[in-house]
Amino acid sequence: MKINISRQHIYLLSMLTFFLIFVLLFSFAVLIPGGKEYRKDRIELKKESKEFRRYQNFHDDVEARLKELQSENRNIITAFDATFDPYRFQKQHRNYFSALTLSELSKVSDDDEFIAYEVNTTSEISSPKSFYEFLDAVNKSDWIISVEFPINFKRNSEMIKSSFTMKVYSVNNDRNSTKKVAQ
Repeated sequence: MKINISRQHIYLLSMLTFFLIFVLLFSFAVLIPGGKEYRKDRIELKKESKEFRRYQNFHDDVEARLKELQSENRNIITAFDATFDPYRFQKQHRNYFSALTLSELSKVSDDDEFIAYEVNTTSEISSPKSFYEFLDAVNKSDWIISVEFPINFKRNSEMIKSSFTMKVYSVNNDRNSTKKVAQ
């Protein structure tokens, strides 16, 4: 019995056999080991994506809190940047006192990120109420000021003479500029 297969069919069968062997070799040599790596990489990507989302949520929460604090404390932040002007201070707060004098500024320390100036004041007031109104006005002023104890009051006929020390805080721009350059 004679098998009648044309030459085209033989070429086609040999090509198909070659491609089948090539596909099998390619899949076992490249695709299957690559698939194992793909599964490992996919699991690692899921872990890293989960960690990234966690850090991104933390970042978003901290950023939202920062924006909230910046909006709530905008006056305080701008007050730290303001430089203290004793003449402007006297002009703003002289209506609380019959006489207000500030002694010369002396730098307390500049070790920290803030510069503190010590201001000695002597004033004459008609009643302690005006002094407390002055303290409220200082809290709303353009500077960060702390009134230090002791506050001395001495009665002098109709007037009360008061003397106290204030510390005025402002940002140490020299120190911050070196930090910005270093970063």
